[in-house]
Amino acid sequence: MILEELEKLYISHTGSKPTAIEEMPSSGSNRRYFRMKGVADLIGAYGSCREENETFIYIARHFKEKGLPVPQVYAVSENCEYYLQEDLGDTLLFNAIEKGRITNVFSEEEKILLRKTIKLLPSVQFEGSEGLDFSRCYPQSEFNHRSILWDLNYFKYCFLKTTELDFQEDRLEDDFQSMADVLLKSSSNTFMYRDFQSRNVMIKDNEPWLIDFQGGRKGPYYYDIASFLWQAKARYPESLRMELIDLYIESLKKYVDVDKTEFMKQLRHFVLFRTLQVLGAYGFRGYFEKKPHFIQSVPFAIENLAKLLQEDYPEYPYLCEVLRKLTNLKQFTDELKKRQLTVKVMSFAYKKGIPDDPSGNGGGFVFDCRAVNNPGKYERYKPFTGLDGPVITFLENDGEIFPFLEHAYALVDASVKRYMERGFTSLSICFGCTGGQHRSVYSAQHTAEHINKKFGVKVELTHREQNIEKTFESKL
Repeated sequence: MILEELEKLYISHTGSKPTAIEEMPSSGSNRRYFRMKGVADLIGAYGSCREENETFIYIARHFKEKGLPVPQVYAVSENCEYYLQEDLGDTLLFNAIEKGRITNVFSEEEKILLRKTIKLLPSVQFEGSEGLDFSRCYPQSEFNHRSILWDLNYFKYCFLKTTELDFQEDRLEDDFQSMADVLLKSSSNTFMYRDFQSRNVMIKDNEPWLIDFQGGRKGPYYYDIASFLWQAKARYPESLRMELIDLYIESLKKYVDVDKTEFMKQLRHFVLFRTLQVLGAYGFRGYFEKKPHFIQSVPFAIENLAKLLQEDYPEYPYLCEVLRKLTNLKQFTDELKKRQLTVKVMSFAYKKGIPDDPSGNGGGFVFDCRAVNNPGKYERYKPFTGLDGPVITFLENDGEIFPFLEHAYALVDASVKRYMERGFTSLSICFGCTGGQHRSVYSAQHTAEHINKKFGVKVELTHREQNIEKTFESKL
């Protein structure tokens, strides 16, 4: 039936039958798409919800008139369940940046595509809203108090309750109301895409094109930048995310005055809201509709949520309490721990050999402490190690240990930061001296404490020649 109706529409538009019709992979929605080849290569679409189809067609034609890069709609059936649109190819931005997403190292080509997309967003939000009849948006014409509570309850019922976590609904609802008040402070007469993320951007001739904007409505521009840059599986490193935010703000200034400090304060509320809305969608699509792609995305969204909660949201005290319990549930922490960095720090004696990297990755840092003045050459320090007061006093009064560790920290800190961004799980750092007792022990101990305090990652410390082991647990 679907193919027959699309074929009729194709014939009425082109005057001839298609030579081939191939169904395309499904996305998160219930719409179905077919690549139709013949005198013209087109995409045939079927959607059972007439109102949603009408919204997409109306917005697509409006955006096209504004010169925005969206697919041309060529023909629509009388019942509005079927339509033909421009074929933009097969390359989603999400796939075009796949190597960067996997490695957390984005190539210049990938960054160029992201920059182009971010620079495009303000024109969609502001120019796209000019003359747009928001009453034709579906299912809501604007981002309002009711729609905010719908999304928050979507999270509560489709995700939070599935975890069987105990919580007081009345206190949670109070914080939901507070969040709605905070978000609505940013109301504007702009187009809010609502699901602006790399799966809804296609790349054609190295330029971004927009799809799946039928859920758009009038709303604050913060929402879309939060949606894009905190997309769960995009995994943008913080440095790249901040670069793109700066680029977005510069593009935004064409339309509105922006104070970056205030912008960032308000943005974090939308990031939290969007993360909860996405978890609700993952719960519904994954747990109820049994779609594996959404279940696989849950740990990434939980990781985003855990990072957000490192800085408090005093406006929503009970919500944050519940969310922290949520992120600490065993089913999520076990998965996150598999992908968190563990730094192994070791002191050793060169005369007994450089330690192997127990992770099997090989490499890591090996610092030679033997150029530092050695307390071991004095008889009175021989009974002690670099953990004991007399040796610590000697090394610190002598002073040579400080510039040595300062340079070591600079190298180590840069690697720890990069390893965390790239999702690496193991880094080895070794300090060696003649006997593995004084200088190397002091250096390893202080480095382990420094890394754990500065980055919050798990550090496993071993003083090999002293048979001492200690673990500094993750604070993430």
